[in-house]
Amino acid sequence: MTAPPVTAPSDVVSSPATIRKVVGASIIGTTIEWYDFFLYGTAAALVFNRLFFPESDPLVGTMLAFATYALGFFARPLGGIVFGHYGDRIGRKRLLMLSLVLMGGATVLIGCLPTYDQVGLWAPAMLVALRLVQGFAVGGEWGGAVLIVAEHGDAARRGFWTSWPQAGVAAGSLLASAVLTVMAVTQSEADFLAWGWRVPFLISVVLIAVGYWIRSAVDESPTFKALAAEQAALPKAPVVEAIRTRPWAIVVGGGLKFAENISYYIVSVFTITYVTQKLGLSRGTALNAILIASAVHVVSIPFFGWLSDRIGRRPVYAAGAFGMMLWAFAFFALLDTADPTLIVLACVGALVFHAAMYGPQAAFLAEMFPTRMRYSGASLAYQVTSIFAGSLAPLIAAALLAATMSGTPIAIYVATASLITGIAALAARETRGKTFAEIDAES
Repeated sequence: MTAPPVTAPSDVVSSPATIRKVVGASIIGTTIEWYDFFLYGTAAALVFNRLFFPESDPLVGTMLAFATYALGFFARPLGGIVFGHYGDRIGRKRLLMLSLVLMGGATVLIGCLPTYDQVGLWAPAMLVALRLVQGFAVGGEWGGAVLIVAEHGDAARRGFWTSWPQAGVAAGSLLASAVLTVMAVTQSEADFLAWGWRVPFLISVVLIAVGYWIRSAVDESPTFKALAAEQAALPKAPVVEAIRTRPWAIVVGGGLKFAENISYYIVSVFTITYVTQKLGLSRGTALNAILIASAVHVVSIPFFGWLSDRIGRRPVYAAGAFGMMLWAFAFFALLDTADPTLIVLACVGALVFHAAMYGPQAAFLAEMFPTRMRYSGASLAYQVTSIFAGSLAPLIAAALLAATMSGTPIAIYVATASLITGIAALAARETRGKTFAEIDAES
């Protein structure tokens, strides 16, 4: 097995202590920010359908709740464009701090919203507005979080280092599921609907304060600082330049994101609807399965990031995509047993295959673009796909379930998306071990 190439002298690499500090700050901040984003998705399946769309039947109400959930994804590309532009112009760190504040503020306000019974249509209207702010903020957060790690680290371990912010995304989902699970199992249904669901949103104010304090201690990316020292090298319109000069990278990057995004939201969000409404089991059964699977997911992501440094981004990513293509059918077959242990197995297996895609993803996308447009290009590839993938996945799955009351059409949907992503992984150029200096020199 060939070892990854040694980092070129022209690359700007921070000390190991600095890298560990940056990675720690990044994973904590990312966990907090995605906790806020995922909290909405879980609540959409459990609460919002009943408190904000109460005049619909249960499954239609769930679809309406998922529709407002999807709007957050439509705002993500705009956030990626705006944050990417300024991130490539003035630096990664300041944009990361702004995204954290925007996300936290919107999440706390959701916890304060009146319900439909109290203010009528104003309730879902305010919910939609705050979801759009969440989507805008998280659209800019991902690029900054992974790039500040990637640009502090070295090429030989970039897959491993950048997988930690990715693990922070999974940890955010784990935290959101854990908090809602605790609230759901320790309260009566009436108390949970009356006020218990608000607590996870309101405690975000404490988490954001902690995240802001930790991120403020992190230095700006040395790779960006080296570029900024040459003012002429900074592009005036990095988004435009990325689209003009790297269209294939954006298309392939979007293909890489497609099934990863769809499969994740089917497992982490739609499973709750399937288990409670189709199988008639308790919300605790669904939340416990997702909780256990999310814990395995957090550990698996850095492993696959590390593996991509050893054998390459393409084979690890493709294995995850094609594995998910097959597991989609096993997933619903296991759910349909209504056995809590097998439901856990279904979710764990799905998120392990997802981790094989998600672990190498940050390094893979970062290595597709030179420094001067990296924030914009990587954010475009990552966020635009979410409009057609994760945003619609629970809604499409709910519609398929309403039409057929079967998981098979949903499995076909996930498998088709996974085939597309597997082809994208094979079509991508292998970038393992390339220094940013070498990538910049090629552009």
